[in-house]
Amino acid sequence: MTRINVSREEIKTFEKLNVISQIVPIRDKIRYFERKYGCTLETFEAKTREEEDFARWDDYIEWKAYTEKLKDLELALNEIEHAQDINVS
Repeated sequence: MTRINVSREEIKTFEKLNVISQIVPIRDKIRYFERKYGCTLETFEAKTREEEDFARWDDYIEWKAYTEKLKDLELALNEIEHAQDINVS
């Protein structure tokens, strides 16, 4: 049986790359909505509350979900970056 040694830094790098690979397409989606509507999510949210437009509402829900997922992934990336206790089982 071959034994493979992997450092803590290599594990952290692998995990960071995994999270970054999820972040990139989500940022692209957010940029798509920003270009489509020419504003930030916060501005679009205010406009959406003023007017009843179901297509815009659907975009708002999707855009907000991407924004929340991006925040979660950025938090995970930060946690990985600062992780001290890494256990391999």
